[in-house]
Amino acid sequence: MRALGLDLGSKRIGVALTAGTVATPYEVVERGRSHRADHARINELIEETGATIVVVGLPYSLDGSKGPAARLVEAEVVELEAALDVPIETWDERFSTVTANQSLMEQKMKADARRRVVDKVAAAVLLQSWLDARQ
Repeated sequence: MRALGLDLGSKRIGVALTAGTVATPYEVVERGRSHRADHARINELIEETGATIVVVGLPYSLDGSKGPAARLVEAEVVELEAALDVPIETWDERFSTVTANQSLMEQKMKADARRRVVDKVAAAVLLQSWLDARQ
């Protein structure tokens, strides 16, 4: 099974890919003028990678509740379900960006370089968590 992991941000979408048991950062999609354009790019990525499922990170609050950010992602997931031909699952992504940033800092990556890749690394963190839970 090939899965795409998505970290939906307001400015960028982090994308990760797995073809088995390990998630890998794949791409950062800069948000376009509309969700429609963003979702068209995600469809292209599905075709390019042969993904059969999309896992979208749901940014729960620290206490496990759904705050404004989670509700925005849920609304976009509804749009994605209409735009994509593969199933979509949501997955708790609490701490994925924090974990990604910590990992990149441990690698002594400078702030500018981190900003360019943190979204796709966060997508890989959430996708790996999803994979681990399935095993």
